[in-house]
Amino acid sequence: MRMKTWRTAVIGAVLATTGAGAAYAHHSFAAEFDRNKQVLIEGKVVKFEWVNPHSWIHIDRVNPRTGKHEIWRVEGGAPSALLRRGWNRNSLPPGTDIAVQAFAARDGDTRASAAEISFPNGQKLSLGNPTTEAVAAAAARAKRQ
Repeated sequence: MRMKTWRTAVIGAVLATTGAGAAYAHHSFAAEFDRNKQVLIEGKVVKFEWVNPHSWIHIDRVNPRTGKHEIWRVEGGAPSALLRRGWNRNSLPPGTDIAVQAFAARDGDTRASAAEISFPNGQKLSLGNPTTEAVAAAAARAKRQ
């Protein structure tokens, strides 16, 4: 009987730890990003992470105030959402020039949630994050009023 209790406790601890990691990894927009801090991030792609629950674009940009290079991590939609919009894991090779309309992190880190990406040729694409897209649309409506 004692071995069964020990096994149950170990399984419960493993499940609790795994669940906590998943809950932390999938956060709400409002908890991490500020809808009132829109930012335009222009630079070169360093890395494109095709991972769940959100894709990530790492962008090297020059800070307009300091002139120093900084790496921004920009959250996009899940790979499944990007696939439906025509993306694949090779859509943003390193060195690609991009401009991303995004919402900055609440904690001031160089991290943001993307709404739209633009390329030098004028092409614009959604980054497949429905929450961020909804926030961006609401901000655009508020500016027009």
